Amino acid sequence: MAIRVACPTADHTYAVATRLAPLLRAGDVITLSGPLGCGKTLFTGGLAAALGVDGPVPSPTFVLARHYDDGFLPLVHADVYRLGSYNEFLDLGVLDAAAEGVLVVEWGEAVETLLPEHLLIRFEVERDGQRVLSFHAPSSWETRPLQEVTP
Repeated sequence: MAIRVACPTADHTYAVATRLAPLLRAGDVITLSGPLGCGKTLFTGGLAAALGVDGPVPSPTFVLARHYDDGFLPLVHADVYRLGSYNEFLDLGVLDAAAEGVLVVEWGEAVETLLPEHLLIRFEVERDGQRVLSFHAPSSWETRPLQEVTP
């Protein structure tokens, strides 16, 4: 299942994430793919807010992973852009840390062979600056109404 959503502003990107949050279950893994500055961390912030995380969600680029346990589901937000090997990713322990919650991995295509079945969200930035998000859901998501993320 694949769904495309146009996001003309940052607020739209954030709102799409808030609509995704109610569809999530413990153990879900989401990978975010797209160029620098395309809205991956903004999207994760919207997701976190809708899951009840209190406070801002900064990029984990330099700390590699941030853990949020104050929401309805625990959230682990990882950024693997700077990792040099699969072992470095495994050493983060994010798969175990997110087992009872949701794992969001920015630049997830770099480690997708190490991940369980996951929702892939590709971010594209068009010439006019509009973002287009493409949701590629695994078969385990067949019963979830992913179309609800669209405005």
